[in-house]
Amino acid sequence: MSKYKYSCLNPIAQVGLGLFSEEYTKTDDIKEADAVLVRSASMLEMELPENISAIARAGAGVNNIPLDKCASDGIVVFNTPGANANGVKELVIAGLMLASRNIVGGINWVQTIKEEKDVAKLVEKGKSKFAGKEIQGKKLGVIGLGAIGVLAANAANRLGMEVYGCDPYISVEHAWNLSRDIISVKSKEDIYKECDYISLHVPLLEDTKKMINKETLSKCKDGVVILNFARDLLVNDEDMEEALKSGKVAAYVTDFPNEKTAGMKGVIAIPHLGASTEESEDNCAVMAVKQIKDYIEHGIIKNSVNYPDCDAGTFTGGTRVTINHKNIPNMLTQFTGVFSAENINIANLLNKSKGDYAYTVIDIEGGVSNGIADKLKAINGVLKVRTLS
Repeated sequence: MSKYKYSCLNPIAQVGLGLFSEEYTKTDDIKEADAVLVRSASMLEMELPENISAIARAGAGVNNIPLDKCASDGIVVFNTPGANANGVKELVIAGLMLASRNIVGGINWVQTIKEEKDVAKLVEKGKSKFAGKEIQGKKLGVIGLGAIGVLAANAANRLGMEVYGCDPYISVEHAWNLSRDIISVKSKEDIYKECDYISLHVPLLEDTKKMINKETLSKCKDGVVILNFARDLLVNDEDMEEALKSGKVAAYVTDFPNEKTAGMKGVIAIPHLGASTEESEDNCAVMAVKQIKDYIEHGIIKNSVNYPDCDAGTFTGGTRVTINHKNIPNMLTQFTGVFSAENINIANLLNKSKGDYAYTVIDIEGGVSNGIADKLKAINGVLKVRTLS
């Protein structure tokens, strides 16, 4: 008989779901689920039942999940950073080529003459209208050196571009993976001033929203190409339209068409294909399922967007108690006091915090009664308690 139930709000690659053991059963009723896997389905207006402990987004963006509500309910939300990085990287390189060589314009023109008798002669006569530029030797600025940004920067460098990278918060892992040939700059202004192409790879935050606007574009070279495979709202569409009309921007490549940009002259609008590869979907599914299993079975948190990463190791015996709680003073004293009052010795304790929320793992050698969990739940600021045995 299975111990856990999971629900999928979107189709999830079988290569990932196949990692679930016999202890897991799939259910279409979210009210029965301990965990939820989702891709693009919106959960913003959903009523989430109390039994849900975790949500895994098979992808990087989590704007379809109510993160604060989940955190306050003790639900850990995971994403899969880097799982689709190669797929997006390849589309960034394709975007560079499409914008540089006017490939889309040329293809569309051929369709207008395909019924003519002398197509070959017409092609030779008219192809000069679609002459472009080579990217070799040109300057590319990559803003944001996360999993995708690093891969895109390295790939462009290997294609002969002079690549500038800007990310004041680059992780040690990504810094190690960045080619030594990439020119690191401290300010985005250096990117705007120096580069012929600019590729955006930053999350959507208050200080990045509409970061490409009239002011920043005025600092760019004339004829700059902007590539956006990160988030739609990083670019001010009205300001971009004016820059395209004036020639300040030669082309805007976006993976996020909207009512404004879909028909905008000078825009190459790709229908959000960055992670739309079989390999990316498989990688995301595998990572999402592994994160769910680690958390449900062992209380391990990795790649959460609303709770701290916390790894107390694989749970092998005795009892492990996990507590999702608010990040406020005196919580650990109250937790240990509950066990002390029952004369229970704590073998291991790990506590991590992230913003307004925290997570505590307590291991003991024996078992615990339901009364222990109830006493922990009664502590002000405790949001969810799970007992693993």
